This record gives sequence, C-alpha cells and structure tokens, in this order.
Amino acid sequence: MGSCKHQEHDQPQEPKCLWIHGPIIVGAGPSGLAAAASLSHNRIPSLILEKSDCIASLWHYRTYDRLKLHLPKHFCELPLMGFPQNFPKYPSKDQFISYMESYASHFSIQPRFNQTVLAAEFDSVSRFWRVSTQDTLYISRWLIVATGENAEPVIPEILGIERFTRTVVHTSMYKSGSEFKNQRVLVVGCGNSGMEVSLDLCRQNAIPHMVVRNTVHVLPQEMFGFSTFGIAMEFMKWLPLKLVDKILLLAANLTLGNTNQLGLRRPKTGPIELKNATGKTPVLDVGALSYIRSGKIKIMEGIKEITRNGAKFMDGQEKEFDSIILATGYRSNVPSWLKHGCDFFTKDGMPKTPFPNGWKGERGLYTVGFTKRGLLGTTSDAMKIADDIAEQWQAGWNEDDKNKSSYVIFR
Repeated sequence: MGSCKHQEHDQPQEPKCLWIHGPIIVGAGPSGLAAAASLSHNRIPSLILEKSDCIASLWHYRTYDRLKLHLPKHFCELPLMGFPQNFPKYPSKDQFISYMESYASHFSIQPRFNQTVLAAEFDSVSRFWRVSTQDTLYISRWLIVATGENAEPVIPEILGIERFTRTVVHTSMYKSGSEFKNQRVLVVGCGNSGMEVSLDLCRQNAIPHMVVRNTVHVLPQEMFGFSTFGIAMEFMKWLPLKLVDKILLLAANLTLGNTNQLGLRRPKTGPIELKNATGKTPVLDVGALSYIRSGKIKIMEGIKEITRNGAKFMDGQEKEFDSIILATGYRSNVPSWLKHGCDFFTKDGMPKTPFPNGWKGERGLYTVGFTKRGLLGTTSDAMKIADDIAEQWQAGWNEDDKNKSSYVIFR
C-alpha cells in the first residue's frame, strides 16, 4: 500500500488517495474475512474496508442474545481454520464472534474500520477500480464485494404503521425478550428470526402473535440425533433433489406432525428446491413449534392495517398490542454504492449468475457471500476468488499494472 497523491496543505478537503497492491475487499464480515484469508494463503495482500468499528458488525450489533448457529459448527467454518474443538455442536453468538476474531488474528487481517464506501467504480481508461470513502480514495486492480445478502434491514411498508403509538423495532435491534416482559407483542414474519424471537418472548412471559402471510417449510433441527441439514447434504450426493425433498418432508411430518393444522402451510415446492430457486431458507425448529401447538405463540393471518394501539387482520380480527417486532429480514446494499454494476448485479443487489458461478464478474470484480447457501457458499466463493487472482498475480500483472498506477492518479 502506498500513497498515490501528494496532499496539498492549503486544500484539506481533498481526500487522500491510496494505491492498494492487491484486492480491495468491501466488508469485514465472515465473507470478507474468508476472502482475505484465502488470498493470504496464496501470498496475496489485500485490504478490507469496513464501515463499522469492528469485524462481523452484524453479529456484534444486530443479533439477539440467545442466538446460536442453526447448523452444526463444521458446516459454518471459514476456509483454512476450523472451530476450536471444545466449542459445542451449535456455537453461540459470542462463540462465533470469538472464532471470527481468532480467525482474523491468525491470518493477520487488519481491516480499515470506520470506512464507509460511498462509491466504487471502474475506470475504463486506466482499468483500475476507484473506491471512495468519506475521507480516502482507494485504487486497485481488483474489487471484491463482500457486504453480503444481509447488509441492511428490510423495513416493509405496512398500512397505518406510522399511527402506532407504541414500540416498533426491527429484529436487527432486538436483544432479549426481557425488554418485553408480560407484553402482547406482534411479530411480523415467520422465518427463523420470527420463530426464535417468538420463542424468546414466550420464555419472558410475553404473549407473541406471529404473522404468517406466506407458506413456510418447518423442519426439525435434528432427525434421529443427526443434523437435518447434514442428512440432506449426504443424501444429495446420491439421490435426486426432488427425492431428497420428499424424504425430508416425510421425516418432518413424522417428527413434527402436520404443520398445516397449526396455520403453517407448506409450499408445494420442496424445501431444498425452494431454497435453491429463491434463497428462501426453511425454518429449523428449535422449540417454537411446541409453543405454537400449546397456543402460547399465536398464529395470525396477514395484517390489513396497523391502528393506534394494535392491528386489524385479514380474517377480520382486531387486537391490541404493546409492541411490534419486524422479523422481516435483510437485503443487499450493493446498488447504493457500486456504480455501473447493473450488468453483474440485479436491482436487488444480488449476482445475476446463480451459484456456483456468481462469484466472478468482469474487469476484476468479484463477489463473495451472495450464494444464498450460508457459510459453505462463502467458503466456496472465497477459495475460487483467491485461486483466480493468484493466477493473474503469478502471470506478472502486478509489475506492469502497478507501473500504470501513476497514470490513473495523475491523468
């Protein structure tokens, strides 16, 4: 890394400019760390730009206290370094954060924190990426987008919600059910977050009402003592996808019963096929279903409108609530800062090319953490990116192109 422009003392407003001898990685979550570690393993330097003040900020600041990994730890490892052996099968939030901090330390990854990327664009004359933050212009041959699928909360438009006079919070700001003790709470969303928050609320004597607008697959977290996800992965090696889905649903009906009777209608498409096609993850039950069965978590149909003190529902019911929790998920923020990326990303900020080939764009653009396949997909992307850049690195790009770096700055 080196400075590529002399600062003028009488123009302090000018951003400083840095040439990066290696890829720029945007985002210091698991995806950015995986990419940096894989590059380091190939002896390629990189620089991570992170808008917050720590690695894995989503895990630090936007997850609830009782969160644990839904999948066994060996499915959630980043490349080249596993979890400590003494960690439980399903590590807690704090354990996962400590793993990522150890990972960054092990690979000497030192992100630049408090660097919000305002714009990144490819300079077609110099053929370098120009990445602007609030105080610096970074320039590199390669750009790795590692902000992921969950960069910012999705806040849905719900008729009348501005009239509600009490607490409205997205799950990104939810920490514990203890803040809602003895309250009647409307939970909007029935994915893994909605289910877990509802379960957490029950354990604090709150009364959650969970809105279920669409169909949803609920599977047991484990079958016969083994991870349901692990069983599915093994079956997928030998059996057609549709047959694996049938086996999973048969086992789910045997262990969980018919969820349709609880107001949780299953989609016609099987759980794995649906996830591959849309990215919609099946819910892995960690205890919420028994509370739904007992009536402690109440299932509600779609919301017609929010009132001053509660909500009206599509089935004609009207109820009062003390709080509303939006378990409405997250989305990519790539369209807000990546300029001219529409040929590679959709308007929703996801790669147009599906897994397993969505990791590489043109002109030195790469993406990691957008596979809709969790940390296994992240690991796959990170290693492919590192191998691809290593080929270019070894082919001698860096001397020729580095010599051009002065041209991009001073032209």
